[in-house]
Amino acid sequence: MLPHVWGRSLTSVFFGGGTPSLFSANAIDAILTQIRTLLPLEPSTEITLEANPGTFEAQKFADFRSAGINRLSIGIQSFNQQHLLALGRVHNARDALKAVEIAQRNFDNINLDLMYALPGQTVEDTYQDIQIARTLGVSHLSVYHLTIEPNTLFHRYPPTLPNDEQSDEMQNMIEDMLAEYAYHHYETSAFSQPGKTSRHNVNYWLFGDYLGIGAGAHSKISFETKIIRQMRYKQPKLYLENAQNAAAGSEATVQTQHALTKADRSFEFMMNALRLTDGFQSALFQERTGLPITAILPELNTAENHGLITRNHLQITPTTLGKRFLNDLLQIFLTEQENSSPSR
Repeated sequence: MLPHVWGRSLTSVFFGGGTPSLFSANAIDAILTQIRTLLPLEPSTEITLEANPGTFEAQKFADFRSAGINRLSIGIQSFNQQHLLALGRVHNARDALKAVEIAQRNFDNINLDLMYALPGQTVEDTYQDIQIARTLGVSHLSVYHLTIEPNTLFHRYPPTLPNDEQSDEMQNMIEDMLAEYAYHHYETSAFSQPGKTSRHNVNYWLFGDYLGIGAGAHSKISFETKIIRQMRYKQPKLYLENAQNAAAGSEATVQTQHALTKADRSFEFMMNALRLTDGFQSALFQERTGLPITAILPELNTAENHGLITRNHLQITPTTLGKRFLNDLLQIFLTEQENSSPSR
């Protein structure tokens, strides 16, 4: 993996997936030390650790800060005990508040993950969650609409969820309320105080490169003539067995790898970048995909004619309608990919 990225520097490091806060601070320090010996970190590198409220210990998180972590992302989900139980979370509302208190002793850049449209949740319940989060004064909030995924308990036994009208009311309330308190709604589900947008998130949404390390991790790496995606072995035991097989080289843990077609690049770029409230600079499309913006000109015309985007020679931005009907907007660009698929 490293030969692919020699000469590049890191702008963010993200410890996520599972519960990385179960690591000791010494383990995190050892990992970051090893990273620094292999690739240069920019002075302003954002180093995030995901944590669940039940893992917070005051001294441990002070030590994480000393080890180099400068941003925390806490999986609160809700401050309502009833909704936490419905989600199967092991922490309670008191744990959530205590976690934020401990975090704020050591960090000035904190994200809280929250969810809405939960089983049995009312608009007033959502208001209370956002109000509590807002009064805590954290620098970043990620607020996600609950999605029922296949092969989950909710998929097998569907709960009673708020209807579309209630969900829309929740979403409008969240956006209006956080705007009132100067949180910038910079991505579909992300809100930040001035200067606190997540560098890691923005790189992802702008189709930047990233290296995934660990079981099931994904990578995207751009070269002069191609862009590849990798997925590492999902099963931890198999991942570790291959990681120890030094004779197989640095790609031993890669289970699958493929190069993106031109259609893949166009669609994946738009799928990510159109989630950004302010859109993207037109020139970035060619910089990140290697394709001229004219490659998607028919689709851009269709999206503009439907009132889903605005554009000029410098910027392409989703409209309020485009943000509300993001899936319909993206479908326009997916058509281009599907029409190209037989040439793969």
